[in-house]
Amino acid sequence: MINEAEIRAAFPLLKRELHNTPIVYLDTAASSLQPQRVIDAMSHYYANSHANVHRGVYGTAEEATGLYEGARHAVGSLIGSKHPAQEIVFTKNTTESINLFVNSWGGTKLGPDDAVVISIMEHHANIVPWFVLQERIGFELRWIGVDGNGELMLDNLDELLTGAKVLSVTAMSNVLGTINPIAELAAAAHRHGAIIHVDGAQSVPHLPVDVDALDIDLMSFSSHKMLGPTGIGVLWARREILTAMPPFLTGGGMILDVRTDGFTPADGPSRFEAGTPPIAEAVGVAEAARYLKELGLDAVRDHEQALTAYALDRLFDAFGDELTVHGPRDVARRGGVISFTLGEVHAHDIAQILDSHAVCVRPGHHCAKPLMRHLGVPATARASFGVYNTTADADALVEGLRDAAKLFA
Repeated sequence: MINEAEIRAAFPLLKRELHNTPIVYLDTAASSLQPQRVIDAMSHYYANSHANVHRGVYGTAEEATGLYEGARHAVGSLIGSKHPAQEIVFTKNTTESINLFVNSWGGTKLGPDDAVVISIMEHHANIVPWFVLQERIGFELRWIGVDGNGELMLDNLDELLTGAKVLSVTAMSNVLGTINPIAELAAAAHRHGAIIHVDGAQSVPHLPVDVDALDIDLMSFSSHKMLGPTGIGVLWARREILTAMPPFLTGGGMILDVRTDGFTPADGPSRFEAGTPPIAEAVGVAEAARYLKELGLDAVRDHEQALTAYALDRLFDAFGDELTVHGPRDVARRGGVISFTLGEVHAHDIAQILDSHAVCVRPGHHCAKPLMRHLGVPATARASFGVYNTTADADALVEGLRDAAKLFA
């Protein structure tokens, strides 16, 4: 079980006050907080082992290389990668990971007669790159719909996948909190000869993830949403897929040889990591992965599921029909992301009133405009929980919303 007091003490930012009030951080879906041990690991690297990686033969350079390459194993262990040294690519963030996949794999494997399947609930990062590539190649882009409960409409999935080469879908919606049936989607994609790429930005920090058991082919996610630093993301891909992908960015570090008549790219993940990589950030995400694994993702999931159930009950008890929460009501089918509207109060006004209570939520379209249009709303306020949140945080959210409701009554 999660020891709430012990975990909260591990996150220094939670000692901060805003407006003379202890901070209530409910924006984990945008970016999580970092435990002190992640901050310390990065500081220790800078103070003791900083050097560029892969080519230096002096002591600190070899230490830095060992830490950087070791980070692949720490991250791979968290998600069940059997061959992390050959399957974990470090990028800048989830967005870059998806762009890498779309441009490298899609740019060489897709033709004008092919189809790509995505869903209406995707983040812009899993929509716009496909549009850009579609303009160049001309393939068909097909959409999985979302029903009134905020879940994927899969009745016509076989029809959508007929003739498709790739299914690219989020594991958990950053707006609805919906947890999608990834194993079922992977089986369907493979049945039709397609590969499946999963946006794991919202799932990896909050749910047990085993890429082998799910039988997926690629997954993208970010450090800064999983208790790690900003500036580093991950693309996991099966070895055979990664080996067949050409470089996306080029320059130093990603080559085996350069001649006057051309070049030969490096093998494995290095071919996708041009230039000096985010070494300190790799140290940080490795420590975050170890921390999450020590906590146990089953325990994290249980904690956040119970907290989400409590928060939803309190919100509906307090506001009734004035409150609209988008996504499944059943907390077994959703994560700790609660996007809502409150009467006619604009999402940005809600967020500003909550800020006066030191409650941090995110207003807006959450980089999911197709979904917002489907829902018929211009914006929502979004409260999102992490392992460090408690029922007291949910209570503070409700009390802040009471003030917003009174002010705009």
